Amino acid sequence: MMSKVLVVDDEESVRQMLKDVLEDDGHQVMLAENGREALEKITVRHPDAVLLDIRMPEIDGLAVLDIVRREGSTVPIILMTAFGITDMAIQAIQTGAYDYIIKPFNIDELLLTVKKAVNMQDLVTEVAALRDELAQNQGDSLLIGTSPRMQALYKDIGRVADRNVTVLILGESGTGKELVSWAIHRNSSRRDRPFIKINCATIPENLLESELFGHEKGAFTGADRRKPGKFELANRGTILLDEIGEISLSTQAKLLRVLQEKEFERVGGTETIKVDVRILAATNKDLARLAREGGFREDLYFRLNVVTMTVPPLRERREDIPLLANHFVQKFSGEFNKQITGFSQEAMDLLCSYEWPGNVRELKNACQRAVVMATAQVILPDDIPFSVQAGTHGVETPVYTPGMTLKEIVADVERQVILKVLRENNWNRSATAEALGINRRSLYAKMKEYGLI
Repeated sequence: MMSKVLVVDDEESVRQMLKDVLEDDGHQVMLAENGREALEKITVRHPDAVLLDIRMPEIDGLAVLDIVRREGSTVPIILMTAFGITDMAIQAIQTGAYDYIIKPFNIDELLLTVKKAVNMQDLVTEVAALRDELAQNQGDSLLIGTSPRMQALYKDIGRVADRNVTVLILGESGTGKELVSWAIHRNSSRRDRPFIKINCATIPENLLESELFGHEKGAFTGADRRKPGKFELANRGTILLDEIGEISLSTQAKLLRVLQEKEFERVGGTETIKVDVRILAATNKDLARLAREGGFREDLYFRLNVVTMTVPPLRERREDIPLLANHFVQKFSGEFNKQITGFSQEAMDLLCSYEWPGNVRELKNACQRAVVMATAQVILPDDIPFSVQAGTHGVETPVYTPGMTLKEIVADVERQVILKVLRENNWNRSATAEALGINRRSLYAKMKEYGLI
């Protein structure tokens, strides 16, 4: 996808010359001959970068820059001036210009400046999208629980949050490892910087390196432009490497270098990029055992294992189940526009006696289903999923409940089968996928759909 560059100059010859040069360099070029037209095109066309002349009639470049910044736009603006380093140029940078270049132009310098500006805007856009995604999920961003195990976890988070150390977060699937990582970031001095998460299990091995470290244009088929990686986007912030036990040994070696040297190269590139990133890692695997057996690099394990936190499974903090269940019911009642006040005692007893192999994620899924199915102002036992009613992890014949569709019944059976095979294989996804005759990515998608991760 070509980047869009807006050229603003009151001299037609300058506009045309810059248009030809930029198009030859692979950019899509828009033109404006005055400040008023520039403001309109910035608002409507959303360019990736702007080349803006300072000296123009009516509205000069500095005024355009000031208006754009006051309206909240972050588009990189490169000012063009024939007056060298003057008070005007200094004022331009202070007002929010990305850079300025001096007429007559050095074409190589101009193209390099535009390229850097476009790359910076890519970073700004992607980080903004990640922050928006995080904001949308913030309703589920709180760790909930008053049990002694959770109180101990809160204290550990408080002790390490503002210490710039790597933290390895352990726990079964669905316990809330990602929420622990978010709590660490939110309570650190990096709280106003990016918090970027990457699930290593969902990205094919041949693409994971590019996701982590970025790639240069032409690095592989389909790489039509430079792309920053997650480490670059997380600079001065925090990155969560979820499911870190799934990455290959070759990628582990490159990750070790980032931990040791705080630097890397993009795929297909030679430029060394230095970053200041706090690394958090999460896994439901026994990394110590994997390291002993050769499935995980020992040196990387020791680098990650500076501080270890273990998130307790839900069955080991049953006193938190009512608090969590009522929180989820309140959340889903609002989403589905229902007036549900809570659970009947019999329904709550079912929740508290169940083992919850899928942990908090499974409880959340069960509460969502209960809210959808409820016809009264309280959740009744019949609103609870079949597996929880049966109080077992085997595959039970579901009892039809009025209002249930065939699709819902089949989905419940499928979930029970997956859960049973996961438990039989000690939650090993590769073995489970093989036993079920599906690939790991399909299994992961099903587990996510049914609240098992």
